[in-house]
Amino acid sequence: KSDEVAKFKTETIDQGKLQQNVPEVATFIVTNIGTKDLIIEQANPTCGCTIGDFTKTPIKPGQSGQIPAKYNAAGLGAFDKHMTVKFAGADDMKSITIKGEVLSPEDYVKYKASVPAPKMAEAPMPAKATTTTTVKAKKGKKTKMKSTTVAS
Repeated sequence: KSDEVAKFKTETIDQGKLQQNVPEVATFIVTNIGTKDLIIEQANPTCGCTIGDFTKTPIKPGQSGQIPAKYNAAGLGAFDKHMTVKFAGADDMKSITIKGEVLSPEDYVKYKASVPAPKMAEAPMPAKATTTTTVKAKKGKKTKMKSTTVAS
């Protein structure tokens, strides 16, 4: 069984709100939880989805691979797209899902305007700098040296 050899970080990725005809990639991370190399034999999309260049090399035990998927975002409204993944040596297929909602370009602009922008971290106050002047004697000559120390 695939559950005995592979574990997905998440089996469903919610892409949230997408702008119509502006697809975004959702990347599924799969970890080999078995004792032998894990091979992704097949990753099959459903209507409106494409599967990107998934990990084709054997995934060592404890290591992870990826399966990128993209919904075409052509139709307006909610979407819930399932894809199947087949691992070598497992008899069953694993189902993974991307979901979200496609908005018209106009509605997407309104949606983005209504979502508060992430807060920017406040810039720290500039550190105080101190300047010291040192006079050194070198073989009877005085040499001025200047150094600036910035307190952090």
